[in-house]
Amino acid sequence: MLTSYKRLFAIPGGWNFSLAGFILRLPISMLYLAIVLFVVAETDSYSLAGAISMVSSIVLAVATPLWSRAADQFGQNKILSITAPIHIIFLGLFVYFVKTDAPVWSWFFCAIVFESFVIGSGQMVRRRWIHVIGDDRKLIDTAYSFEALVDEIIFTTGPVIATLVASYFFPEAAIFAAMGFLMLGALIFLTQKRTEPPAHPKEPGDDHSLLIRDRFIQALFIPMMMCGAFFSSTGLVIVGYLDDFGTREYSGFFIAIWSLSSGLSAFVSGSIHWKMNETRRFLYSLVALFVLTIPIVMAAYFYEGNLFMLAIALFFNGLAIAPILTAGFAVAERSVSPKRTTEVLAWAIAALNLGGAIPTAITGYIIDTFGSSVAFIVPLACMAISLLSLLPFFGLWRRKLHQMPA
Repeated sequence: MLTSYKRLFAIPGGWNFSLAGFILRLPISMLYLAIVLFVVAETDSYSLAGAISMVSSIVLAVATPLWSRAADQFGQNKILSITAPIHIIFLGLFVYFVKTDAPVWSWFFCAIVFESFVIGSGQMVRRRWIHVIGDDRKLIDTAYSFEALVDEIIFTTGPVIATLVASYFFPEAAIFAAMGFLMLGALIFLTQKRTEPPAHPKEPGDDHSLLIRDRFIQALFIPMMMCGAFFSSTGLVIVGYLDDFGTREYSGFFIAIWSLSSGLSAFVSGSIHWKMNETRRFLYSLVALFVLTIPIVMAAYFYEGNLFMLAIALFFNGLAIAPILTAGFAVAERSVSPKRTTEVLAWAIAALNLGGAIPTAITGYIIDTFGSSVAFIVPLACMAISLLSLLPFFGLWRRKLHQMPA
């Protein structure tokens, strides 16, 4: 089982940039929860926290593909050295404005700016793996699975770190910790020059249109977007649910249980030489995640207050998450030329981020108005819409099932 992973890390420089990418990505899993905990602590409003998260996620979804497009054209290190400092500065200003009771519009302004300057380290790391591996598709699949595992480790540890730091020090300390990880990760990543993919400046005759205009990228973008909506709404409802029972400080641990199971499935997935292609795996995983969301709703609604039942339901649900992400990124990457790999991976991640913005405000409203047990219906609705979104592109998906080799 470990043979594929041994081959992967025998590649010179692979471990170094993956570790740097891990540190650089850790704030992703911390910031959402850190901002929610901070804003709720200052205002006692989930609706406002959800609104800020919604706006910032929308901006992030638009900004990351554009910066990733620039990284393909001018180089990863050059773009990261521009975006990281501005992101950190305005994140600090956000904390300052909230703590000093500045007008709420200034909170939103800072959120818009700091999310506008995010290149997205996940796609940069995956692009580097493709660059150093070459044409070995099985090893690239292993790299995708490994990075999915890294993502789950990040989303397992990040919320725990954010919760502990915010609980045992002060609410904004979690944001400061995320800023520290971001600064350290960026500095280490910038030193990995040997494995940086070559820049691909624009050339006459190249297609310069945004990839989102491609019909198949749209077909992939929409279900990925609704998966992002599922992830964010589930995380917010978990925080509200535990808050209802006076155990909000344990919300990070429940999110960690959810991510841990996804990490286990990512590890196993990376060691398997799949006979079915990426498209088929992606579609099957969507169905599996929808089915495994039903027990979460039942655990919260019919066994209200039974946190053990909720933890079990979250664990089994998480098993379907990594296969969706791994297969989704592989489908996206194989749909474009190597010159635009970082951009297409950014669109896939942007779909998740944009989807994360969609339900946050309404989820926060439902929690505040009807209670968190009722709000668990939102994640289930998101997955139902994800499946329904396949229907307008049914013919295209069917052709892709046969066009992509296993």
